[in-house]
Amino acid sequence: MIGWLQGRLADRWQQGSRHGLLLLCQGVGYEVQISSRHWIALPASGAELTLVIHQVIREDAWTLYGFSERGERDLFRELVAVSGVGPQLALGLLGCLEPETLVRAIVQADLRLLSSAPGVGKRTAERLSVELRGKLGERFATETFARAQEMDLEGPTLQGPTREEVQITLGALGYEALEINRALRGVGAQGLEPSSSADDWLRESLRWLSQPAA
Repeated sequence: MIGWLQGRLADRWQQGSRHGLLLLCQGVGYEVQISSRHWIALPASGAELTLVIHQVIREDAWTLYGFSERGERDLFRELVAVSGVGPQLALGLLGCLEPETLVRAIVQADLRLLSSAPGVGKRTAERLSVELRGKLGERFATETFARAQEMDLEGPTLQGPTREEVQITLGALGYEALEINRALRGVGAQGLEPSSSADDWLRESLRWLSQPAA
């Protein structure tokens, strides 16, 4: 299996929504698909380039997907492991969102942001969050994201499965992650017990969110 390539950028190409390049490595040219965000940032032809590779082998084709960092390649692998998410959809997510932003959107069940990627509908966004948020929160969290989480969780608030259920529901209703986290903190500060049901937390969060800004 090919896991890493270093060579000279010979050409770049675009076919519809697909983006890629031709990398010359010791006399062999490798066609590699990359995200649109990576494609836009490519150096000029002839420049030296290093790619971390994910290789897919099928009966009718061998396809290489390239990434600038190993962490992004690993995130791609997590994405394509989700039912209904193929390589093109995963590249679309990575092309639309920076890896840290994508991880944060999945972990916080920010369905609106996830659905901004091409081809990602509400059901796919929900499935990504449900299947990956725990794993990605542990594996891909950065110091910046960790600090953001600590800020979001300051003061009394809801934790565990009930919090996750309420986040997904509010996200599906169109609220953004920051609004949801503030609502949960606000409801917790008003005295709602963490042991209360998800319906209670959802009802009080909606009431909190409906209040006019001070």
